[in-house]
Amino acid sequence: MSTDVTHSFTLPLADPGAAALTTTGGKGSSLARLAAAGLPVPGGFHVTTDAYRAAVAGASQREIVAATRDVDPERPETHAVAAARIAAVFAALEIPGPVAEAVRAAYRGLHGAAAPASGTPATADGTPAPAPGTPATADGTPAPAPGTPAMADGAPAAPAASAASAAPAPADDAGPAIAVRSSATAEDLPGMSFAGQQDSFLNIRGEDALLRAVRDCWASLWTARAIGYRARHGIPADEVALAVVVQLLVDADAAGILFTVDPMTGSRDRVLINAAWGLGEAVVGGHVTPDTFLVARVGGAVERTVSTKDVRTVRTAGGTRDEPVPAALRDRPSLTDEQAAGLAALGVRIEELYGVPMDVEWALHDGVPAVLQARPVTGAAGQAPVTEVWNDSLLGDFLWTNANLGEALPSVMTPLTWSLVQIFMRHAMAETDIGVPAYGTIGGRFYMNLSTTETVARALGMQKTIDAAYREVFGRLPGQPEIPVAPIGRGELIRRLLPMVGRNLTSLVRDVRALPGFLATAEERGTALRRRAAEMAGPQELAAFWRRELGPYLVESSRALRGASRQDGTALLTLRRDLRPLLGDVDTETLTSGLSTGTRGLASMDTLLGLRRVALGELDAETYVSRYGHRGVDEFEVSVPRPAEDPGWLGRQLAAAAETDVDALLARQEEARAAAWARLEQRSARTAASVRKKFDRWARNARDREIARSEVIRTFWALRVFAVRAGELTGLGDDVFFLDVDELLQVLDGGAPPRQRVAVRRATYQQYRDLPAYPAVIRGRFDPVRWAADPARRTDVFDEHGEAAPASDVVRGFPGAAGVVEGVVRVVPSVDDGAALQPGEILVTTVTNVGWTPLFPRAGAVVTDVGAPLSHAAIVARELGIPAVVGCGNATMLLHTGDRVRVDGEHGTVEVLAPAAG
Repeated sequence: MSTDVTHSFTLPLADPGAAALTTTGGKGSSLARLAAAGLPVPGGFHVTTDAYRAAVAGASQREIVAATRDVDPERPETHAVAAARIAAVFAALEIPGPVAEAVRAAYRGLHGAAAPASGTPATADGTPAPAPGTPATADGTPAPAPGTPAMADGAPAAPAASAASAAPAPADDAGPAIAVRSSATAEDLPGMSFAGQQDSFLNIRGEDALLRAVRDCWASLWTARAIGYRARHGIPADEVALAVVVQLLVDADAAGILFTVDPMTGSRDRVLINAAWGLGEAVVGGHVTPDTFLVARVGGAVERTVSTKDVRTVRTAGGTRDEPVPAALRDRPSLTDEQAAGLAALGVRIEELYGVPMDVEWALHDGVPAVLQARPVTGAAGQAPVTEVWNDSLLGDFLWTNANLGEALPSVMTPLTWSLVQIFMRHAMAETDIGVPAYGTIGGRFYMNLSTTETVARALGMQKTIDAAYREVFGRLPGQPEIPVAPIGRGELIRRLLPMVGRNLTSLVRDVRALPGFLATAEERGTALRRRAAEMAGPQELAAFWRRELGPYLVESSRALRGASRQDGTALLTLRRDLRPLLGDVDTETLTSGLSTGTRGLASMDTLLGLRRVALGELDAETYVSRYGHRGVDEFEVSVPRPAEDPGWLGRQLAAAAETDVDALLARQEEARAAAWARLEQRSARTAASVRKKFDRWARNARDREIARSEVIRTFWALRVFAVRAGELTGLGDDVFFLDVDELLQVLDGGAPPRQRVAVRRATYQQYRDLPAYPAVIRGRFDPVRWAADPARRTDVFDEHGEAAPASDVVRGFPGAAGVVEGVVRVVPSVDDGAALQPGEILVTTVTNVGWTPLFPRAGAVVTDVGAPLSHAAIVARELGIPAVVGCGNATMLLHTGDRVRVDGEHGTVEVLAPAAG
């Protein structure tokens, strides 16, 4: 027999070049791919479809085809008749000599194999696993002794000997124990699942037994169930063939299956593992209720449900059998948390190899994992788009808040926007890489990590100073949760911080010096970049434009905002705090307004004041739209059209502005400021002069910060046009918003679009978009889907440890703008609902930003869940002299449209005088 003929009947297991669906079947080609990638697959070989065809050639094949000729897909009795006729064919089948010899030779090649897996088993991170008998934990350290899974209380479970097979096959010269599994050529095709249709045989020993098992696998291709299945899918009988996978049998202490996607919901937040003692047949066959382990993809947290496991599959001298689980093991977890985390990481590696969610069969022997099978998830959830995990709260026990920048990022971000926001944040913030993220996404929404600042503040002994300054930015924390610090020692932290301090000071000086030049030309440059992006003629030209001009300008505008925010140290954060003891709360709030006057007013007020100029004929409509049409409700999100893209936008703005007298509001506030200055000068002319100098500097810095922020948003308008043009030039359309910027550039450079990734991200985005807005403050690991499903959920704060103060029935927040007013509540969920707000009503909402500004003159007062003294609601309310209470956390939860309330902006309280009727 020639070598070529032999090789056509068998192939080495780890031969992905020769192993293809038509040659080795779905299971075989998948295992070849896994083995070639270095994953821990038990060693073995393929019996190819050529061997099957050679065995059934001639009369046998003609009889098989004839037996299936009268099969009716809708009549099961015809399936049974055909199966009986074909079973007789295989019962009499003699395997041809060349095929039998090829199989025997391949089996002899497995003799003396010492390890159960082809190659060295890899751990979750790709490093070699410990020697057999030394199971590895998730971090690579030795786990407890083999087969001694730890209990919830840390006590060891039963020893390894108890978990192993009760009656292992005797050691003799018949050859190694093997598993013989069918591998169909139609298996695992899109939309089809042949799982379980053909047979597998475990603990086979010896050449003759192997040949019988191979023949029985071939025969199982023609069971009544398989015949009916193929008939319903229109697969002709003469095109069907079967390969067989032969592998060394893993003498499993525990085994089971894992899904890298929740097979019920399609969520990919966690990996689901089912595990039980012994071989995996008890789990796969449904003979036992397995333990369930849910392992978070991010952070690796393990949640387990331990079942009573009554049955396990074990090896015997003649094959396998199900036997009762020893009493000591029935209620013990079949995996340690470390082993579960390692298996989950292995599953994620397999998913990354295939690029789709996977269903993996695995076994564990002496703590070393083996992959027995891996196939794309099928069924309802597998056919629907699955989801990614956009949740940095899973990284550890940190405190997150969406105050401040969350105003400009109030919604779930698309992947493209998040990639651009990350560039912005890297350059708009000081360097703070202490090994803990300073910001991130939770369920796709932007959050700052206060634990980063708290860790640094405590290490440097500046906790009170930094906390007081940051209250101006983030406000009070609802529920009074503790701010946990990062798990890093003070010495190590200072070692990391020292080089950053020098780099931060150097870059800050540079950014402050560059600020005046940037502000002088930013509007013109940003507008020019937007127009040029729309004019790019080809994909590669657009990519070059990004790298040469638009990308660098994003960095420059981000640095300008950093320079504007810190050009006078922390004055913007501390002046109001420092002046309250001197001036009192009311006069401090009054005097820190008035920044909208003069030639360079606050950009937050510019849209409102510009409308007045358009109405008076002092500014033409086209200039207004070009100058202010980039400011909106979701202005960082590049998938959202800018207001300027809506032809009817300006008309609606003008109509809304005509309903209120902005001049009267500004005049009233100017009178209040004059009176406050007069009171201060009567007390001390010298103090008044000193305070005026501070206010002048503070006002200049505040205006620069607001203008710089507006120009960053103008940059994001140009980025949106860049993305839209990319969609036009590549044919991707709005799929571009579900790529990050690097992936988009690769497509522009000529790379293939990752369309499956786009589909998954669309589903993820929609899943998170369908949920209500999350709490303003989140501590610890937060699952947005579970939280949204809880009817008793709190919308102000979430604490994983359950330690947040009880929810208050009093609405109390941060003084945003002084004044007391009584009125009727109007809860406005979004700015699109703003037309319902009647003059004089109390505007109550979650968060506002510049897109809400035209509504403010109509409101008697403003109350928000999210906010702080430097938030949009507070700034604009102070400018207009409208009382505001911000950062309440629970306003939209406790207040209802129609409630009559008293808003005290000086003390930060909202009192319900009379609930809404009905």
